Amino acid sequence: MIRVIKLKNVLLTLLAAVLICALSTAAYFTGAYAVYYGNSPRLIPIYSVERNDKVVSISFDCAWGTEHTDEILNALRVSNVRATFFMVEFWAEKYSDFVKKIDDAGHEIGTHSSTHSYMSKQNAEEIKLELTTSSEAIENITGKKVELFRPPYGDYDNELIKTASELGFYTIQWDTDSLDWKDLSATDIAMRVINNVQSGSIILMHNNGLHTAEAVPIILETLKNKGYSFVPIGELIYKENYTVDGAGRQQPAK
Repeated sequence: MIRVIKLKNVLLTLLAAVLICALSTAAYFTGAYAVYYGNSPRLIPIYSVERNDKVVSISFDCAWGTEHTDEILNALRVSNVRATFFMVEFWAEKYSDFVKKIDDAGHEIGTHSSTHSYMSKQNAEEIKLELTTSSEAIENITGKKVELFRPPYGDYDNELIKTASELGFYTIQWDTDSLDWKDLSATDIAMRVINNVQSGSIILMHNNGLHTAEAVPIILETLKNKGYSFVPIGELIYKENYTVDGAGRQQPAK
């Protein structure tokens, strides 16, 4: 009986050691934004930020075309709002003049991958290549380090987030989706954002949506009238000593 109890204690000690090791590894790779379901860790990107000051971020994914980009930049300038633009490598290379224009206007730029692929289907080496070449393409134009990464299609897995974190990137999603890529009317796009935003929200839009440029002034003016202010995502998120819950809401570590 004594031997059984001792064996049980040994097993419990080993299990605790394994769990501590797993938690430490997750924290090392992800800045402690790992959520555990049963015994399996699931790494979570940042969807929004826990804060009560009514500060939000508006972001634009750049993958196809530029026809409406100048109008968006003008709306941001008129409202004195700085945004975050996530650029695919082939877009940044093709439209380097727009990369420079966006950077010169004071906006933040992150990578949206190299090829706009479903990156959960890639291995670590393929992911590293996507992130390094795409960020270098942007940095060669702006001279500024890229720290933010948004996965194409919002598609991710543990390998993607872990690899991005190892390379120094914060993986960013969104909690307020404008669905502007569906060519909704400007009013519908604006109302989707206005009705769903909260303090710490990250708004998803696209630089070349058919009615995005028309919706942006409505969104900015209405939210400002409601007491909201805007900062780029890099100024919205916590850069260290934080956790991310199962819904992707980032908060300072307690």
